[in-house]
Amino acid sequence: MSKSRGDDMVEQTDARATAMGRWRRFKVRGLDCQNEVRLLKEVLVPLFGDEQRLSFQPKHGFLDVDVDSGIGVEAVIEAVSTTGMTAELITADAFAEDKTEAGGCSGCSSEPAPVEQMLPDRPDSAIFKIHGMDCGDEVAVLKREVGPVVGLENLSFDLINGRMSVAGPSDAVDHAGILKAVERSGMRAELWKDGENSAGAQSEQRRRRIQAALTIASGVLVAAAFAIHVRASGLAAVLHENLAREAHPPLLAMLAYSLAILAAVRYVAPKAVLAARRLRPDMNLLMIVAVAGALGIGQWFEAATVAFFFALALALEAWSLGRARRAVAALMDIAPDTARIRDAAGVEKDVPVADVAVGTQVIVPPGGKIPLDGHVVAGTSAVDQAPITGESIPVTVAQGATVFAGTINGMGAIEIVTTRPASDTTLARIVRMVGEAQSKRAPTEQWVERFARIYTPVVMALALAVFLVPPLLLGGSWAAWFYQALVLLVIACPCALVISTPVSIVAGLTGAARQGVLVKGGVHLETPARITAIAMDKTGTLTLGRPKVVELVPLGGRDELELLAVAAAIEARSEHPIARAILDAAVERGVDVIPAKAVTALPGKGIVGAVDGREVWVGSPGYLGERLGDGRGDALAVQLARLAAAGLTGIVVGEAKSVIGLIAVGDAVRPEARRIVAQLHELGVAQIVMLTGDSRAPAQAIARDTGVDEVHAELLPEQKVAAIERLVAQHGLVAMVGDGVNDAPAMARSGLGVAMGAIGSDAAIETADIALMQDDLSRLPWLIRHSRATLAVIRQNIGFSLAVKLVFAGMTLIGMASLWGAIAADVGASLLVVLNGMRLVGRDQRVR
Repeated sequence: MSKSRGDDMVEQTDARATAMGRWRRFKVRGLDCQNEVRLLKEVLVPLFGDEQRLSFQPKHGFLDVDVDSGIGVEAVIEAVSTTGMTAELITADAFAEDKTEAGGCSGCSSEPAPVEQMLPDRPDSAIFKIHGMDCGDEVAVLKREVGPVVGLENLSFDLINGRMSVAGPSDAVDHAGILKAVERSGMRAELWKDGENSAGAQSEQRRRRIQAALTIASGVLVAAAFAIHVRASGLAAVLHENLAREAHPPLLAMLAYSLAILAAVRYVAPKAVLAARRLRPDMNLLMIVAVAGALGIGQWFEAATVAFFFALALALEAWSLGRARRAVAALMDIAPDTARIRDAAGVEKDVPVADVAVGTQVIVPPGGKIPLDGHVVAGTSAVDQAPITGESIPVTVAQGATVFAGTINGMGAIEIVTTRPASDTTLARIVRMVGEAQSKRAPTEQWVERFARIYTPVVMALALAVFLVPPLLLGGSWAAWFYQALVLLVIACPCALVISTPVSIVAGLTGAARQGVLVKGGVHLETPARITAIAMDKTGTLTLGRPKVVELVPLGGRDELELLAVAAAIEARSEHPIARAILDAAVERGVDVIPAKAVTALPGKGIVGAVDGREVWVGSPGYLGERLGDGRGDALAVQLARLAAAGLTGIVVGEAKSVIGLIAVGDAVRPEARRIVAQLHELGVAQIVMLTGDSRAPAQAIARDTGVDEVHAELLPEQKVAAIERLVAQHGLVAMVGDGVNDAPAMARSGLGVAMGAIGSDAAIETADIALMQDDLSRLPWLIRHSRATLAVIRQNIGFSLAVKLVFAGMTLIGMASLWGAIAADVGASLLVVLNGMRLVGRDQRVR
């Protein structure tokens, strides 16, 4: 089987990376999804010491490792074998052979590439691009045609992106049968490939341009014919409600009306014929019948107006979907198309980001956008991460810091080494997931679809009754009630109703992504609005997840600054987290730190050194017995007990045989945590519960500081699940907020799993229902407000669409409606619901 262009490009790029000697590549048998990636990380990260030295491509089964790590080939192969997978080193020669073979295959045959080369990334489904699918009615047609071929339960549709997914192993899917079934519906299908602009897609773009041009032409012709008609017969005659057969319009007007109708129904008539042939009426058939009926009773102006307005409604529908697609695609536009790289010879040049291999050195100038994910190897700057996380404050980066594609460099030039290809950057994954999320339909969207299936045949039956009952039972005019029946057929078109929800959902998803909130589907976008209880992990959620000096307790007549100066001098060159906390506290208080001399670490006990010629030490409470023997005073014991009761770690600072004070260190509570918990209560969240594996004392102390209602401490993962189940039984819909990995079982059991600080975690992005890309708890109440705003817009759209239908249905029953008025109202309703839904893309919802 020949290789696809995408595979060809990856292999050529990776050959260059291997030739540079920066990375070794292994083919891993059994590596085909993120679950295997996580297994491999568990065994390889401890071996390499840094996840940045590893890169995975599960689509191709590739594992890349950093040559500079010093880890041998055999060690990698042995580590991989412990997971049940097998690894084999791929040499540079193998790359060259593959490249040559691929090049030969692509050039020696004029036959179309087999469909297997274009299979989607997901191994459990085949994804088809459907050309001509712009409306929910067309989705219903596809279900009727394709459903019997693959099973209706295996079908799902992404109306916004024009895709159809067929569940099941790709090699078991009947591609030919599916393509023929789609052709029977009047549409065309082709296997979809991410990032590929196929001939079918280009043809579809041409069709849309022609359709738009025909719609414009139809409108111009209707206006011209109307002007000619009015000039010849007068305005009153043209708009006269008396349906007695009037004299024909002037020949020129009739010609213009006819051309307007033909231009408008060019893409409607084939679908209407298919619907009639299958005895399955859809909106296309309804419109054709309405136009033909109007012509049959001599209403040329109304027939042409209905045809034009219906074509305009279809064009608006396609425009609204296109705008929604562009809103999602605009997320990707924040990353530059090219990167300035430095090759092995030290030469700098600009190349497309798609051609930049993992491990390439990239130069980012001041003010430039970072083109790819990587880590900084030279330079210092402040990076604006707002395009990814929504965080407005730039983050300082220096050597070793991780940076992300699409973020904006500040005033310092930096050099980075790429860690991911362009197709797998954090930004690219976010965009993919936003696009895929729309296919996970929200409950409201499912309700609208079910309603539309019932609504159209009911209105058609009512139209038949309106045509027959008044003339037969009440002696009404056949012509007049036939006309009113035609009006009801126009009203039966559910365009505005069907389009109202998916456009609002995709706008809501895109607006959330712009705020650094990645929502994994429409169903999860609606859920936060109904949350009644929230369970939170402590570490990294309510707290910062790192030690902080909470209190200074000087003893022996010393003051706080003296105590802090001694401790900071001892810890000046330590990288221990508690040492960093002490040094940060010294900087905050303006203490000049002079590193101690002759510093000696005592593993598990403390550190000893010399300051100004005198021996000083910092240690744990357990070190006191060894240092002072039985010389510990009662005051010291009381203070240590008090700190322990508060859930704080007491660090003892001393000179020779005396203690000069204690430094209380604890997991720092987020400064905004209490305010956020209060906001959640104001938004109607009845109970906020802390679930933590930490000891009870610090958990209760943090709960008091933040206003959390209930604490469950010292929990194992399975106990967290049990706690979630109790909350679900008590409150119904419960959200679990954690890190997306350790809390995964509890998240899975909850109604909504939310991962915090997911920008640096693949697992968090993959496992959570919603990922807060930045480490910002304030996004949680924002999410609830955004969810409620989305639901409000959807309800507004549905209510408005139904109200327009009901008004014209009532006017029809009393004989006051007109064809052109009904179709104009339907087009106006479609346009208004689209514009109302798109407000969610840029709206910043406030607390009400």
